[in-house]
Amino acid sequence: MSDLNDEFDGFDRLDGFDQYAAPGESDGDPDGELHDGLLEEELRQAAAILDPVPAELRRIAVDAFALHDLDARVAELVFDSLVDGIPVRGEADPPRMLTFRADGVTVDVEVTADGLIGQLLPPGPAGIEVLSGPRAHARLTADDMGRFTGAAPPAGPFALRLRTGREVVVTEWLLA
Repeated sequence: MSDLNDEFDGFDRLDGFDQYAAPGESDGDPDGELHDGLLEEELRQAAAILDPVPAELRRIAVDAFALHDLDARVAELVFDSLVDGIPVRGEADPPRMLTFRADGVTVDVEVTADGLIGQLLPPGPAGIEVLSGPRAHARLTADDMGRFTGAAPPAGPFALRLRTGREVVVTEWLLA
């Protein structure tokens, strides 16, 4: 056993080389942070060259991050006429009725081929954005009675972001 210990004692006497040291330890960086940071930067550069993020995907990611409102309340879908409604006989293309709720705020929305019609409860003025992924957001305004309309119906996934004074409410995303 002493022969084995003598053999390993020689490792710590090598001139500045310690094969068992963590990266950066021999450079005066005991945690290896300098080495890790350089490695991370090299990997970033390699990924940017070999597998770049498409410009459209980058823009969508930035838009999605912009939706991140720390103070926003999420209004949950509590009624959808496609799921909860009773079909009306003779109606070829009935409008889709949606109701969202967040605490004391209710948003009723009717989605038709002509656009959106809706009302906020309790009634009051609000700025409303129709969020639709990478496309530009349609901006609507609710009047003093909480009523709003939008000329273009959403195509694809959409959500509504309401700004009532200092309060922000965002609805769940739905497929139009």
